[in-house]
Amino acid sequence: MPSAVVDLFCGVGGLTHGLQLSGLNVVAGIDFEESCRYAYEQNNNAQFIQSDITTIEPREIDELFPENNIKILAGCAPCQPFSKYTNRYRKDGYQDDKWRLLYYFGNIIEQIQPEIIAMENVPELRSTDVFADFVNKLNELNYHVWYSVVFCPDYGVPQNRRRLVLLASNLGNIRLIQPTHQPENYVTVRDAIANLPALQAGQTDENDPLHTSTGLSEKNIRRIKASVPGGTWRDWDKELQLKCHKKDSGTSYPSVYGRMEWDKPSPTITTQFYGYGNGRFGHPEQNRAISLREGAILQSFPIDYRFINEDAPLNKRSLGIQIGNAVPVELGRAIGNSILNHIRRVEE
Repeated sequence: MPSAVVDLFCGVGGLTHGLQLSGLNVVAGIDFEESCRYAYEQNNNAQFIQSDITTIEPREIDELFPENNIKILAGCAPCQPFSKYTNRYRKDGYQDDKWRLLYYFGNIIEQIQPEIIAMENVPELRSTDVFADFVNKLNELNYHVWYSVVFCPDYGVPQNRRRLVLLASNLGNIRLIQPTHQPENYVTVRDAIANLPALQAGQTDENDPLHTSTGLSEKNIRRIKASVPGGTWRDWDKELQLKCHKKDSGTSYPSVYGRMEWDKPSPTITTQFYGYGNGRFGHPEQNRAISLREGAILQSFPIDYRFINEDAPLNKRSLGIQIGNAVPVELGRAIGNSILNHIRRVEE
């Protein structure tokens, strides 16, 4: 039987792209942020629907699935709520609970009853009552549930990212495929970005507006020149160290202002990866922070993934959030391959 996917909280399409690369048919992605539409539709054979998961009718989602298809509902509820969502929670009396979108996801599942569910989120979610309630709801609905914290380099992502992955099916047991990579063949920073054109701090590649590096002050240029791959600010001369580094509270952040290492996966790509002072986001040898394009590639987006219209202004903050919050594409592919393997088994 054919299958179809609807991707909730789809963002710019990291999960959708990975699922499509595995061979799954993603028919639509839904997200609150209209700014994600361009990247989602330019790179994926699926429609983008701008909508609020807290108000959309489950019937509207159900109608997106073609008839006589196995329904697959995927979702990555934002791990840090958008202010609009946070305000909605407060109106509903939920106060400061950043995981409440998972309740809406669970309610949609209960109404639609898809055969298969996929979810990706931050590992911290696993220890919350909200996640326990979500799993209990799936069990009550007679789903077979599997979940685990996944180390993304095990699936070809050149980044030390850990994510909670949940798969559930009412067709039978389901789980993530075995790792496709081992430590000896992890995809490294060198594998991922070494062939991109060199940049100076503040420079943009004339052929790719996303390959752009944030400018650095004269002092930060001196700091990055004094930084070694994998080292810390402790390698600097005293006069380059910040006041906060000299306090006891500052000694626990050694990776800030650090350089990546060529022959290892990168650190976790956050929403502020384009800033040298925001983590270990210094280029391994060039005296600058990594570019937006390099961050996207380390999230395993293809090098030609289009994030903005050529005529649109480039907003680093917005793009940093979209890229940093995305599901790594290769993790999405592993999830897709797991679902396809499961469907093949139950049809045998």
